[in-house]
Amino acid sequence: MSQTVPSFEELLDSATHSAVHLEMRDSYAVDYERSGFAAWREGHRLDPNHRESWWRPWLDLVSRTVGRGVVMRRARIVSEPVSEYIQFEHSGTFTNIAAGEQVRWLPRRQASDIALPGNDFWIFDDRLVEFNHFTGDGDGAGYELSEDPAVVKLCSTAFETVWDRGIDHEEYRV
Repeated sequence: MSQTVPSFEELLDSATHSAVHLEMRDSYAVDYERSGFAAWREGHRLDPNHRESWWRPWLDLVSRTVGRGVVMRRARIVSEPVSEYIQFEHSGTFTNIAAGEQVRWLPRRQASDIALPGNDFWIFDDRLVEFNHFTGDGDGAGYELSEDPAVVKLCSTAFETVWDRGIDHEEYRV
């Protein structure tokens, strides 16, 4: 019997109280961000007063999720000085905040004593982990799900430690 693997949107729609995300790469090359990064490198910046131009449908999904009472938090571990890609991410993170996500940044040198999983991940309702896989060049390479309590605990402990040490987006300077 084959099982249907839920999409990310289905996973987020099924969350009832929390969705947390840990990012640990200094650059990503996923298809949906390539054009935005290229435009940013050419000088384009998102306009805080022009919400219609922001990243859709992601921000609509975040707003809808937060609107149902789900707390969404994102933590990013970054090398310093930050990469050009992290500068790009930082410049557009105000859109995540406006949609309802909470975001913190942790300089990598402050994460040396944290036991971290080998991949970026999401945790939904403290019960399900979605690991995000990337190629060495930052392209998306799939994902895997785990409900193993030991895996959930490892990821949850790692995320909460990063979150506790992290710097709120509004205070972090690149």
